[in-house]
Amino acid sequence: MPCPDAANDARDLAAVVSSHPEQGWSLLCNGVVLFDDDGELLPDGSVVRHHHTWLTPELVSR
Repeated sequence: MPCPDAANDARDLAAVVSSHPEQGWSLLCNGVVLFDDDGELLPDGSVVRHHHTWLTPELVSR
């Protein structure tokens, strides 16, 4: 699966390129920082608090 664009609703399905569970965050291949508390930091500096409904690959491909 190609890396979803950071502006796409499926951005949280991107592959993890750097994981830091001890600090509570992961960097995704699209530049999004995904936090364990469900928040996100987008590459443009925008903050997404308490993410929308989690998507699964099956729902994205429909």
